[in-house]
Amino acid sequence: MIWKLFQRSRNSGATAYAPHVRGREAEQMAQRYLENQGLQLITRNFRCTRGEIDLIMRHGASLVFVEVRARRNDHFGSGADSVDARKQAKLNAAASIYLQQHPHANGACRFDVVAISFASDPPQLDWIPDAFGETDF
Repeated sequence: MIWKLFQRSRNSGATAYAPHVRGREAEQMAQRYLENQGLQLITRNFRCTRGEIDLIMRHGASLVFVEVRARRNDHFGSGADSVDARKQAKLNAAASIYLQQHPHANGACRFDVVAISFASDPPQLDWIPDAFGETDF
């Protein structure tokens, strides 16, 4: 009985790890894609008390905060659909903290979303520049 409980907990841990690995792979795919489009990486996975920003990049004079959303399938909508008003507010708050901590990062700012669907092979990538429109900083 104890052995079965141990096996179940080990197996459940293995399945919980898979989305984390897929998320990291999606962030790497998004970074490579955006670099090929002319953006330059500043930092990955900026974490603060208000949340996390997957990628922070520079595109010309603009500072770009990138949210990467990956989906295994599209049964519940695309990854872009999941960036709702609550998530946008969290990203905006985290970006404000980044700008306070990095005052040299002046200039225009925007939020981009990169949605990746692993439902097809190869995965489908959709880049949405300036996904939230005007932002207040």
